Order: sequence, then C-alpha cells, then structure tokens
Amino acid sequence: MADFIQTTNTRSAVRDLTIPIADITTFDALVQDIIDTNPFGCTAYVEQGVTMDPVIRSKETYDVKFVYENLEADTIGDVSVKVASVTAFGTAAAHVMADDDLAAAIGGTQSRDTAKDTFSCRLKCHDPSGETYFVTLSRTRVRISSYADDAIRATVEAWADGKPELG
Repeated sequence: MADFIQTTNTRSAVRDLTIPIADITTFDALVQDIIDTNPFGCTAYVEQGVTMDPVIRSKETYDVKFVYENLEADTIGDVSVKVASVTAFGTAAAHVMADDDLAAAIGGTQSRDTAKDTFSCRLKCHDPSGETYFVTLSRTRVRISSYADDAIRATVEAWADGKPELG
C-alpha cells in the first residue's frame, strides 16, 4: 500500500479581537476597504481562463438575531436568520421586525439583539509570489489560512495592527 507524501506546507493563524466589531456597517466597510485598497499587495491572476481580481469575496455568512419579549419583559422566544450577503442581512432584519404575525405567533414583541449578530467573510487573496491564501474576518477574529510564506502573515498582521476596529 502506498504512503501519503506531503505536497505542501500550509499554515493558518488567528487573531482574536479584544472587542467585537461594532456592527454590520463597520464590518462591511472593513471588508470592502480590503478589496478596494488591496493592502496586502495582491495581484490579479487567471483561473480556468478567467481573469480574477487580486482579492475577492469567497464566502460570506451573516446571522441577524431577534428576541421576543412578553409584557413583563421576559424573553419568550428568539429568531435567527442566516443570509449570504450584507444586503440580505438588512432586508431580512427589516422583514422580521415588520412581521407582526410572527410576533403574535411567538406571543411577544420583537426587537433586534444586535449584540448577538454574527458576520463572516472569507476573502480569497492572490499573493505576487503566486500563492493563493484566505483572510477570513468575523465579528470576533481574523484568520489567515492556506498560506506557506510567513511574509504573508506578517503583511496581514501589519495591516491589522493599523486598524483600530481590530484592536
């Protein structure tokens, strides 16, 4: 029987944030800033005959939270809506807040539980060396994955050090 032979040596690194990112607007602005300004010095590349931007949104997940309370302010229910874009996050939040039939079925009054909202966006980045790696931002951490060159980690770390929202 043949043995497995290591073909690559990739790493991952995580920075846990001391203070969660405040809200979806701040989060999305941070992600879009990475795409627009390309602070990691990524380069465009060709994948399956298609020219790809240096940094792209690879996977997104946003979870908007609601709590339902009775007249005594006791929590009697909660709702979580998971969506795949910032736009859908806002739309879903508006729909659930306006859904009085759902509130009546649960038996309480709905309100947003913004402190429990979660956000995650994985960015696919192409290093000038040809290496492809991922930077995943969430409300509480930043993860770099699938990189081999420590210079990539150092570059992302230096960028994160300069972002107050990533304290």
